[in-house]
Amino acid sequence: MARSPRSDPVSIVREISESFPEVEDKAFGGHMAPAFRVRDKIFVKVNEDLGGFTAKAPPGAQEALIASDPDRYYYPDYVGSKGWVGVRLIPPVDRDELAEIIEDSYRLVAPKRLVRQLDAEAD
Repeated sequence: MARSPRSDPVSIVREISESFPEVEDKAFGGHMAPAFRVRDKIFVKVNEDLGGFTAKAPPGAQEALIASDPDRYYYPDYVGSKGWVGVRLIPPVDRDELAEIIEDSYRLVAPKRLVRQLDAEAD
């Protein structure tokens, strides 16, 4: 049975990521999976197997998430040392939790002007 696009975890990640100002989906290097960027800086990269993604995390969040649920969150290769966290898209997927992780990453990567624009849109 095929999933509807709204229930597909990667589609949820895409919908959330593309809701922020000036975001584009541009694959990373020779990879085929989505990579969401703002001003050509990646803030969310979907894993090649489409089973999860990595996102930049605020200080302390990476450790807290991994400690809270090590089956869902992990220390990703290459970017873990730079504060990024891996998120496995294990059902059930909590859309609000994904949105918070993705928004935090966007805010850490986006220029201040775009973060202010995001804040103004929320008011």
